Amino acid sequence: MDAVYRLGDDVSFEPVGEGAVILLLGSGQLYSCNDTSLSFLQHLDGVRSVEAVAQRMADEFEIEAATLADDLPELIAGLVAEGIIVHAA
Repeated sequence: MDAVYRLGDDVSFEPVGEGAVILLLGSGQLYSCNDTSLSFLQHLDGVRSVEAVAQRMADEFEIEAATLADDLPELIAGLVAEGIIVHAA
């Protein structure tokens, strides 16, 4: 949970309604995301750790950060695999 991520260099991210649209500029691949993914991506800044992001999300959704800690690794793995987020340098 100490890892720090940011959006990939070729990612365009636009909140739309209660979700968001993500475009990978290099491939033209288009994704949509739900409110949980939207919140996670909005809190990523290349500085905050996943733990800090989880705490902000827990406050936003009024749930325990430990609950998010169980769910975020799967979300992160999927976003990394698709090239949407990368480790911050």
